[in-house]
Amino acid sequence: MQISMPLNYSGDIKKTVDLVVELEKVGLDTVWVAELYGFDAVSLMGYLAARTERVQIGSAILPLYSRTPTLIAQTAAGLDYLSGGRAVLGLGASGPQVIEGWHGVPYTKPLARTREVIEICRKVWARRGPLTHEGSVFSLPLPPGEGTGLGKPLKIINHPVRDRIPVFVASLGAKNVEMTAEVADGWLPHLFIPEKAADVWGGALAAGRAKRSPELGELQIAAGGMIAIGEGEETKRLLDFARPMIALYVGGMGARGKNFYNSVARRYGYEEAAEKIQDLYLSGKKEEAAAAVPEEMVELTNLVGPESYVRERIEAFREAGVTHLNLTPFTDDPVALIEKVRSWV
Repeated sequence: MQISMPLNYSGDIKKTVDLVVELEKVGLDTVWVAELYGFDAVSLMGYLAARTERVQIGSAILPLYSRTPTLIAQTAAGLDYLSGGRAVLGLGASGPQVIEGWHGVPYTKPLARTREVIEICRKVWARRGPLTHEGSVFSLPLPPGEGTGLGKPLKIINHPVRDRIPVFVASLGAKNVEMTAEVADGWLPHLFIPEKAADVWGGALAAGRAKRSPELGELQIAAGGMIAIGEGEETKRLLDFARPMIALYVGGMGARGKNFYNSVARRYGYEEAAEKIQDLYLSGKKEEAAAAVPEEMVELTNLVGPESYVRERIEAFREAGVTHLNLTPFTDDPVALIEKVRSWV
């Protein structure tokens, strides 16, 4: 089991990168860089490549709608070169609010787009000839009827370090998870509860794995949450810091009937709470929405408590198939905490 960590994208990013440099020394395997509607992820990943030597640098995620497939492939190849073969390409469809509101791009055919972007990236990296692609979303070169007719098949100029950069996909819906298990190197689920994962996604994962090419190897899974070790109520109260984030996703990341995280909470068995959280959040009552997050959901999506309990939580994630334990250290000494966890896993 590898240890990974999401980069804090809303604080002092340079200080966070300083921390990654220290965490790398004690065994951090992967750092994930988000891209929402703040700084772009690619600049930060390049900075990480320059500051680190061993840790893998993953996007989690680059939205599929904000770049062309070939630019995504070029970006991953460039990061892989700068990092000496340490890039991980995390992709996701994001959601209509961000894609149509921030990027001004129609949110259409997310599954087909995901599959075709992965296919095109792998063609670019393999350099087996000039790039061509005929799909339901992308045609390369562009057909004459859709442009000037002057487009021609091209091949990436540089030689990528690797012709198969790992591709992880952030997916939650059954069809998207099935597609992820079929074609991606790894899966990036959010709000992952290991004890409930098989009931929610087991069928989709099995269907995708049944169609998976053997050359891809086993599906990697990156999941986890806040980690803090301590005794008593003071430590347990740290879980309250996770409530606003859960409420944001379950209540505010999308409209009614079009919120993937709300749907997952319902599939976990929190139907009544999911509806209440969304009602409160969309009414502007964010604190009340956070308070409405079920205690069980907060506990099971994180790893907070006495050392023996945290070790049990790690094993629960391992038994659920998690290969990259994705941790957000909540402590005054994150380096010591990650070093301790490294010795366990």
